[in-house]
Amino acid sequence: MRKSKNETVVLKKGRGNIQLDYAELRKAVLVLRAINHKLRQRVIDLLEEHDKMTVTDIYIKLRLEQSVASQHLAILRRAGVVITERHGKFIYYSLNKDRLQQISKLIEELAA
Repeated sequence: MRKSKNETVVLKKGRGNIQLDYAELRKAVLVLRAINHKLRQRVIDLLEEHDKMTVTDIYIKLRLEQSVASQHLAILRRAGVVITERHGKFIYYSLNKDRLQQISKLIEELAA
């Protein structure tokens, strides 16, 4: 049974319940799927080190084909893990630290 976007999900935990917004839970799943890949984890690590980089910088550092780097960056961007900023003809990628912090908080709530 599919939940509507406005519903909440209630998880039983011991004697208490955890109430989660279904839309936020789906977003978290999208992020977790996006980062559950070794190459995308390497991209995230690289962006953590360098704050912002172009796709050219990324594929050179990771020794990838440009198309492969672009595909993985697109997945991370759709999941909200990375954000883009255009400067002239260059697009710079950086981590969306607010989004990662939100997901981290959600995971901590589920694990606690």
